[in-house]
Formats: sequence, structure tokens, C-alpha cells
Amino acid sequence: MSRISQKRVGQALFVTSVVAVALFFAVTALTTPSVSTETDSEFRTIVGVQGSPDGRVAVIDSSGDVLWEDRNATNYHDVTVLDNGNILTAFLVKEETECGRFESPCPRTGVRIIDPDTREVTWNYTFPVRSHLNSEVHDAEVLPSNEVVVADMEYERVFTVDRNGTITWQWNASSYYEAPADPTETDWLHINDVDHLGDGRFLVSVRNAHQLLIIERGEGVVDVINEDRDPSMLYYQHNPQWLGDGAVLVADSENDRIVELHENQSTGEWEAAWSVSSAGGVAFDWPRDADRLPNGNTLVTDSRNNRVVEVNESGGVVWSQRVAGMPYEADRLPVGEQVGAQRYGDNGAVSASTATPAAETSEPSNASIPMFSRAYAALTHVYVTPYWVTPWHLVVATVGLVGALVGAVLWWRG
Repeated sequence: MSRISQKRVGQALFVTSVVAVALFFAVTALTTPSVSTETDSEFRTIVGVQGSPDGRVAVIDSSGDVLWEDRNATNYHDVTVLDNGNILTAFLVKEETECGRFESPCPRTGVRIIDPDTREVTWNYTFPVRSHLNSEVHDAEVLPSNEVVVADMEYERVFTVDRNGTITWQWNASSYYEAPADPTETDWLHINDVDHLGDGRFLVSVRNAHQLLIIERGEGVVDVINEDRDPSMLYYQHNPQWLGDGAVLVADSENDRIVELHENQSTGEWEAAWSVSSAGGVAFDWPRDADRLPNGNTLVTDSRNNRVVEVNESGGVVWSQRVAGMPYEADRLPVGEQVGAQRYGDNGAVSASTATPAAETSEPSNASIPMFSRAYAALTHVYVTPYWVTPWHLVVATVGLVGALVGAVLWWRG
């Protein structure tokens, strides 16, 4: 190849690669449906936003406008409005100096209660952790006794603490699962949710085991959902809601869907009765919360799409708003997530293409392009990407970059 033809090939390859990537990004940005919709209804929604540096608690109205927010932590996860109007939050802060057994500075995680009127922290319970990743308290709840029950990922336990900071009861996952020597050195089970069901019973999400446990105070584990750890039933789930005996609603995160599981009264096995994997033409991407609302709809926190969306039983969008920074959990005010709510799918029928029986659910979405899906997941943990960006954008960008580099070299050498 002559130097002139090599130079022309290089120029063409460079320009084609750059233009092709730009066009792909532009077309997908322009053609992807909006994640925000309007409604005539007036309501408020509280959202816990995980993303650093955008970690915050925000109360938004039905138009998506922020009515109130707090940014006094690195990350926020669970957020709950209490009966007196105060806000219970699970949070993490970095660069603390009181670190116990860990090297200073360190992160501290825990639970605080905020008075939204004065912004005063009226109660605070924290402890040091080894890392700001996979060590945070993700969930807590105030009990009728005024104790607070906490799901702790650092030591893989569920415990109750009184307002003086004294732990009054504790269940250690090592009493049921085979434990590593030091659970703080690895992301072992990732216990990320606990809900009080009444009578000393708790629903606990053990993310890395793909299981939900029912734990009874004084008895330990009394029931297991997904005992076989089948990833097609649950795969790195978050924030289950107990709908009533024999029914639970779950954000089935790595399967990119919301699923309702029912217990088969004949076999005792848990089975998927209803699921939804997209809303408004946008596929869910790592959803991490789903609440069945008093009006019968389902409120979904679609984390990597940076939105909170309300859907009906058919999967149709009732309301949707963008919430930047990777929202973790959302509650519709004033009631929040409740134990006991309307069930879907008792007859196994689903009426919309976006809502599918579990038998039709595909393999986990990251199975198709594992390397790029993992890179995409890592990217969205540290950077707020537009909701229309997918792992395929990384594929196209990588191919385009290689093409542009090769073209630039040929161009320069020609």
C-alpha cells in the first residue's frame, strides 16, 4: 500500500469511527422515550439517592420538583417518614476519624432521624466500617417498641437497638450460613433489607444468596423463599414488600424486573405470579425498590435509569419522574411501604406485553455481554450516566475508539 493510499485509508477509518459513534449516541438519545410524565394528581414522594456525590434524601412533588432535601451524608439508602413527620434514614459518611478496629480515616454507617422542619438530627446511631462499598446499612425500621431494627451488611446481621444505643437483640447470619473468617473483608451475603412483619417476625433480604428469609425472634430462620437459590427466581434482589401470607413483591434487580412471588398452597413452593420488566418503552435497569400502593399500582425505583415510576397491573405508566444520582428507594407519602397490600396475578394472567409471567423471563440481562455489562455497572456506580446509555454504548464506544486509533496511526504514518 502506498503512503498516499494508507493515509487516505487512515483518514477514512478515523472519520468513519468518530462519526459512527457520535451518530449512535445521538440517535439513541433522541429516540429513547422520556422517563418523565405528567399527571393531574397531586402527591409527594420521598426518595433516598445513593450516588456519590449526589447522595441525598429528597421529597419531590408530582411534577418532579424538589420540595425538601438533605445532603449531609455521602450516600443515602432507605428513607422513611415516621408518624410524627420526622425522616428515618440509612446512610454512610466517608472520612471519619473514630474508626475502632479500622484504619483512620474510615467510613461510618448507620441510622439517623432528621426533623425536616429544623433539619436537626434528633437521633443518630453509627459504627465504623472497613469500606464505603458493600458495607453500608441499607435498611432500618422503627418498631412499635420504639427500638430500631437494622440490616447490617458489614457484619452480616440483623439487630435491634434502643434509643440509648444499646443492642437489644441480634441475629447473625453465621448461625445459618457458612461464614468466612472475617465478613468485613469480603462482600459475603450483602444483607440489604429487613421488614417487621409483626409478632417478632422479620422479612430479611440476603442479596448474594438470592434468598428471602423469615426470621423469628428467639427462633431464628423459620422460612426461606428461593431455597434452591435459583437465579431465574431471584437474582441480587432488593427491598421486598410483604403483601400478606403467601405473597411478596420484590425488586429482582439483576433480572431487571419487578416480580410478585406467591406460595403454592398445594406444594409449599414459591412461584412467580406476576412480573414487569419495562415501563414507558424503557427497560428496567437494576431496579431496587417496588411498593404496592394503596391505589393498587406499583411504585418502582429504577436505579440505573435514574427514575421513579408508578405502573399499573398491566405495566402501563401512571406517573414517572427522573431522579438523578442513582435512586435507591422511594416511598409515596403519607403512608410509605406497608405490610399487607393488594396482590396481583392470582389467576396467572397478565394483560400487557411489558408485564410477563416469570416463565417467559429471560436469563439475567448481563449474561449477553458480560464484560461490558460489568464495566457498565462499575461506571454507573461512580458516574451518573444518562438513562438511555446501556452496555451496548460501551461496546460501540470501544469499537469506535479502536477504529479511530488505528485510523489515526495509519493517517499519521502516511
